[in-house]
Amino acid sequence: MEAYRQRFDYKFVLMAGDNIYEGPATEEDYRLKFEEPYQPLLDAGVKFYAALGNHDDTNQIYYKPFNMGGKRFYTFVPPVDPITRWDTRVRFFALDSTYLSLEQIRWFEKEVTESGAEWKIALLHHPLYTSGRYGLAARGIRLALESAFVNGGVDVVFSGHEHIYERAELQRGILYFITGGAGSLRAGDASPSPAIARSYDRDYHFMLAEISDEGFYFQAINRTGVTVDAGSLRRPTADKTDRQ
Repeated sequence: MEAYRQRFDYKFVLMAGDNIYEGPATEEDYRLKFEEPYQPLLDAGVKFYAALGNHDDTNQIYYKPFNMGGKRFYTFVPPVDPITRWDTRVRFFALDSTYLSLEQIRWFEKEVTESGAEWKIALLHHPLYTSGRYGLAARGIRLALESAFVNGGVDVVFSGHEHIYERAELQRGILYFITGGAGSLRAGDASPSPAIARSYDRDYHFMLAEISDEGFYFQAINRTGVTVDAGSLRRPTADKTDRQ
């Protein structure tokens, strides 16, 4: 990630849960599992935004470098030069998919509907679409959230939980990613599925993403620097079924 930052100067990182594995997190846990591995990025001023996973200590919401502001679910805009006014064009919504209360879903529906952002991106731990071992659980998450995502105009969703990389086929105008093959890998978990466009479970990975006037661009890169998937989504339109 640091090597690629020298070529692509990203300003922030999304963390899709199971951030400090596992249970109550001590100061030593934060130091060994986050601060030391990511020190070059932290020293460069890169900000991290986390969502809670099912193996996370809920007190992570108070850990300042995760920028959660003491909340299990929250919304934020990218930390970029305000002159570019990207705050009106891109907004992120981080959810706690382990405890999907009615309060949280209603909060999300209100926030996403009232947002005037051109791009709306959701971040949560549990995937809505997967070919991995948690397919049954994904159906439950999909039942709880997919309508809210569609009605609220969400464009892209990042999740983890499965310890692999996957990109779903466009589902009701929304592009779904699983980016869970970072700290742990489950080789062989990905299987053929008509809902999944690309799977990768042979090595660790991370993702780069960029939003420009033309659209959303993504690249999944494995531990050795090989690109295992890449593509784009055109900028939002009134009719999302028109996307490719």
